[in-house]
Amino acid sequence: MSAKEIKRYDIIVKLINQDLNGSEAAELLGLSVRHTKRIKVRVKKKGMAGLAHISRGKPSNRKIPDEEKQKIIKLIHRYYSDFKPGFATEKLRERHRLVRDPKTIRRIMIDEWLWKPKQKKKNIHRSWRQRKANFGEMIQFDGSYEHWLEDRNGTGEICLLAGIDDATGIVTKAKFDTDEGVFPVFGFWQEYIISNGKPYSIYVDKFSTYKMNQKTAIENHDTKTQFERAMNELNIEPITAHSSQAKGRVERLFKTLQDRLIKELRLANISTIAEANEFLEKIFLPTFNVKFSVESRTKTNLHQKLNQTEIKKLESIFSRQYQRTVRSDWTVSFNNQWYQLTEHQPATVCKNDVIIVEQRLDGSIHFRLRGKYLNCELLPERPKKLNKNIAWVLTAGPKSTVKPNYKPAPDHPWRRQFIYAKKLT
Repeated sequence: MSAKEIKRYDIIVKLINQDLNGSEAAELLGLSVRHTKRIKVRVKKKGMAGLAHISRGKPSNRKIPDEEKQKIIKLIHRYYSDFKPGFATEKLRERHRLVRDPKTIRRIMIDEWLWKPKQKKKNIHRSWRQRKANFGEMIQFDGSYEHWLEDRNGTGEICLLAGIDDATGIVTKAKFDTDEGVFPVFGFWQEYIISNGKPYSIYVDKFSTYKMNQKTAIENHDTKTQFERAMNELNIEPITAHSSQAKGRVERLFKTLQDRLIKELRLANISTIAEANEFLEKIFLPTFNVKFSVESRTKTNLHQKLNQTEIKKLESIFSRQYQRTVRSDWTVSFNNQWYQLTEHQPATVCKNDVIIVEQRLDGSIHFRLRGKYLNCELLPERPKKLNKNIAWVLTAGPKSTVKPNYKPAPDHPWRRQFIYAKKLT
């Protein structure tokens, strides 16, 4: 079962329990009402296994025979590697009597990295989008840098992280932190999920914490940020906005807060981040939500509670994760420090094994291999390389302070050009 099918199961269960009607469930699943009913019948009969596609594991009826496909690939590589798909299709038909649809040849050339599809530029057109129907269906999330405490106590510019529910306009959580980096965002969502549960989706912008914007990362869809990796492990859908107008609800929230919250913090004489967070949670947000929130179209709450496995893995999920290679002496280098893997381990460790290093929110470092956490010890600092000046002194001795009294001869090669110049004159 894929994660997508497991996520569908929760919606189908709510449909069976009549928490959702057929139209609402179909909209959430992105399916037609008719197909949603089919899935509902299969789940009633087979349980979660009924979500698996009936054709799974079977070859497609329209699949090209392997011999013909390999022949096409060899011909394209040999003769038509720089052809466009349409032209390559014509030549395969004319010269080799291989008749296939241009889309099929195009797909083969893309898989063989011989053709890169071009996306047409579209005119920007924005239209009004209806709010989501259910509470917790989509949380718009962003950070705003501002002098929220008006530099009291030397705080300077700090960041306010906030999430607002798209259906109701309720500010589900807000928190002041130093910046919008990975660890502050992870700390925000760890607290959010523990108290509220997992939202169905999160709407963010293309800030580097949430989305890799380099050209190589865009071309390779498997390249993910730490945030995307954590959301995938929790089976929460991260949605990336292409403009600030797309997530206008949270943008307008910050405009309102920059007007109201700064004044409220000033009136409360708050000058530290800790006091500001307590004021937000206990005083400001409850009043703010009563005043500005609206009713959703349904009464369903799509926040999902954590299961026991997710609760145990939560600290691991919200950690920076890196890959490191085990050296021949069973040591691992991370952040300019060396760690020695002990002799007794819960999993078999070999040299050159690639392990996962978890840097958690509390600052601790953990090493993981095939789901098992390894035992290790922090090694003392390794000897530093010898200074070049010291090395010269040890090998050649100190430099002499007496300058050599040496004068080049008149016919020395360095002086020849001057001698010849005098003779010519």
